[in-house]
Amino acid sequence: METKPNTNEIIEPAKDKSVIVMKNLYKAFGENKILEDFSLSVQKEESVVVLGKSGAGKSVLIKCIIGLLKPDSGSIEVLGKEVTGLDEDGLAEARKKIGFLFQANAIYDSMTIRENLEFPLRRHWTDLDEPKVLKMVEEALESVGLEHTLDMMPAELSGGMLKRVALARTLILKPEIILYDEPTTGLDPITSKEIDQLILTLQKKLKTSSIIISHDMSCVKTIADRVVILLDGKCYAEGTYEELESSEDPKINQFFQ
Repeated sequence: METKPNTNEIIEPAKDKSVIVMKNLYKAFGENKILEDFSLSVQKEESVVVLGKSGAGKSVLIKCIIGLLKPDSGSIEVLGKEVTGLDEDGLAEARKKIGFLFQANAIYDSMTIRENLEFPLRRHWTDLDEPKVLKMVEEALESVGLEHTLDMMPAELSGGMLKRVALARTLILKPEIILYDEPTTGLDPITSKEIDQLILTLQKKLKTSSIIISHDMSCVKTIADRVVILLDGKCYAEGTYEELESSEDPKINQFFQ
């Protein structure tokens, strides 16, 4: 299949399969235009990796999806609901269904691993009793192979273990969508592969949909059902890893060299 630069046309899967639909997004900071007429849709249970140069707007894009930033114009529909106009209460409700794995993990150093995982539960599900909270924490840690770290402090864990804890905390609210910001940054190649495989396994098991920001091409090849090139603020091209890797367009193949 020949891959060529995309127009600004949104990729339209069947409506009942779309969990995220972004149309004609614009976002600028002063004179610096970040997103310019960016459109993309993500299907149920699909993993989409967004590639782009540093400063291209990848992190801005996922922050717009979760409501940490508001686009200047355009629409973002998440699970059938327009999120760009939601107030704080509406965003809080929407975020219960969207997990966000931060690049730097965002683990609280002063809390035990148990307390770190309890935090989103106590914030969003205030009616849970103590036994239920503990059970959910234990199940989340077990899913990433770290049940033995329950009462440890973050300083006692390696970088790879902290990434697993961050993933467990992301999963504990059972989100339908997960946004990953550079999930393997700072990890050695072996640990990176372990995290890639864990993300892939959990995605299939929990049937989540994902958008992943990554420069790690091994991660991209392992996880992506579809790869999107974010260039000049637009969805420049999209396709499978293999399709884009074999492209003769120099703007595309620069990412695969």
